[in-house]
Amino acid sequence: MQHQLGYADVRLAADRIAGKVRPVGVVPAGGQRSPVWLALEQLQHTGSFKARGARNFLAAHIEAGTLPDAGVTIASGGNAGLACAWAAREAGVPATVFLPETAPAVKVARLRSYGAEVRLRGGEYAEALAACEEFTATTGALPSHAYDHPLIAAGAGTLVDEMLRQVPGLDTVVVSVGGGGLFAGVATAALHHGLRAVAVEPEHCRALNAALEHGRVVDVPVDSVAADALGARRATPMALAAAQRDGTRSVLVPDAEIVRARRALWDEYRLAVELSAAAGYAALAAARDGSPHGYAPDPDEKVAVVLCGANTDPGDLAGEG
Repeated sequence: MQHQLGYADVRLAADRIAGKVRPVGVVPAGGQRSPVWLALEQLQHTGSFKARGARNFLAAHIEAGTLPDAGVTIASGGNAGLACAWAAREAGVPATVFLPETAPAVKVARLRSYGAEVRLRGGEYAEALAACEEFTATTGALPSHAYDHPLIAAGAGTLVDEMLRQVPGLDTVVVSVGGGGLFAGVATAALHHGLRAVAVEPEHCRALNAALEHGRVVDVPVDSVAADALGARRATPMALAAAQRDGTRSVLVPDAEIVRARRALWDEYRLAVELSAAAGYAALAAARDGSPHGYAPDPDEKVAVVLCGANTDPGDLAGEG
């Protein structure tokens, strides 16, 4: 049975990763009557919040003496793989990352730049994952997960205290949700401080929203422009447990609003973020523009939106708008 995530886990994570990750910058974006703040976690090491969980995961195992000589392994060519490889390098730990043979050369090169051993297996992610699991079984390497682990989620939750130090009186934290690791950690810390936590998903990538609807985690179809990062087929039970508590909201936004929000973040603030990171901002922008979708804050509500990643090609932003 998985450990129940609590605020104490987030505080432990904060102690472990202190000085090892970049504290999140928070800047005002809204007007005086309804202030909105942007938490610039896309500036984090490796370009996403996942660096926090990866460092906490490894630090906790090193602290407990449970890190094997074979190091850590993961099957991921995305933000989780990058974060795992970077955290392993920083901790002096071997990292082996499995990808399908179809993985873009630029991803392979970036992983190798962090010192990871990259192994290409099969034509699909499922085959790379199977090879990673076999590697774990034969070598004893420590398997890491993109989001479904309390140490990973607790690391993500360290964002909240950092934001509160910069925005006293903050009322609400808005985050994009895929599998729910970020939301589980953020909601755990936010609810501890009496804040509201808003989970935002694409309307056709709604693993957490569907889990709330059914009262249990369920598989969902995945079809969204942000599916590369938010396309989890099922949410983590930790995220569902957090979302079922008072003080949380689940919001769905159409792809068109996500694309529009990403463009607005560039046009208005010159912030180039992933579509997944723009989903949270889309919930506010849509409501502000009169759309039935999104999250509409009260007039005096202080809201922070976590811009969670920047691993995107900004070429479609430059020279437009």
